[in-house]
Amino acid sequence: QVQLVESGGGLVQAGGSLGLGCAASGGTFSRMSIGWFRQATGKEREFVAAITWSGVTFYGDSVKGRFTISRDNAKNTALLQMNSLKPEDTAVYYCAQYRFGTGIYVRQSYDDWGQGTQVTVSS
Repeated sequence: QVQLVESGGGLVQAGGSLGLGCAASGGTFSRMSIGWFRQATGKEREFVAAITWSGVTFYGDSVKGRFTISRDNAKNTALLQMNSLKPEDTAVYYCAQYRFGTGIYVRQSYDDWGQGTQVTVSS
């Protein structure tokens, strides 16, 4: 049973930076493709970024150029570095494992969701 646990959320001012971690256990992390999603209050869960087991990365349009996803297989952790944060980045951020072939941008392609971590960007 794969378990993913997010960490690193918090409160930051607009223009600031924050790093999130997604620690995996119960599986072979080096074979996992990991995605980050976020959900703001009253909105749908939105694709943020993903990294495949081989290191190929994907980004949502709203974060491209500001966020960077990476992985540390030695630590079984996927990382999301968020720079130039905006108030509209405020949301609960979730990581999950990509499992299905319906598209890496698609929420339904993911399983083993973490519990989420709150990111709040003040203006």
